[in-house]
Amino acid sequence: MLLCCLCAMQRGLAQEQGQVTIIETDTLPKPASQNVKNPKKAVLLSLIVPGAGQVYNEKVWKLPLLYGGVATAVYFLEFNNRRYQEFLIALEIVREGVEPSPFPNLNEDGIIRNVNYWRRNRDAMYMVFGAIYALGAVDAFVDAHLSSFDVSDDLSLRLEPSVQPTLASSSAIGIAIKINF
Repeated sequence: MLLCCLCAMQRGLAQEQGQVTIIETDTLPKPASQNVKNPKKAVLLSLIVPGAGQVYNEKVWKLPLLYGGVATAVYFLEFNNRRYQEFLIALEIVREGVEPSPFPNLNEDGIIRNVNYWRRNRDAMYMVFGAIYALGAVDAFVDAHLSSFDVSDDLSLRLEPSVQPTLASSSAIGIAIKINF
């Protein structure tokens, strides 16, 4: 508070004398322009090629996580689709009745249940794949936005007078310690 009053008085005296002084009130350093990333560009790159947004944001360590998720989703998508196709062919064979069933322990209803089960799992894996793909784009967008934040080790500690209300409708006067991260 006292510092603000001193700055205002100094500015007033300088203006009276015809001088203009610029007082820098922001002590935090400005981020370098090359470190600030464009969020739109990061999302566009990530949507074109999964992981390209992370490379643009210089977060290459996230690539194995993203590609591991994509590879896992593709593997299970292919597995569920293969099983769905097997039971679909078995259903056609059972309905025609020309050949013996490839699944002798299952009747037609059991095969239909399996066809529906594996189709449902395959379709769910399409959604999981889409969610992982979208998560990569959202991660690139958020990282690009956060690139302009100051993450320096400059911490400040201030002691300020404090007035705290008490229960008995009076107030207590003390000193507050404020830490800025």
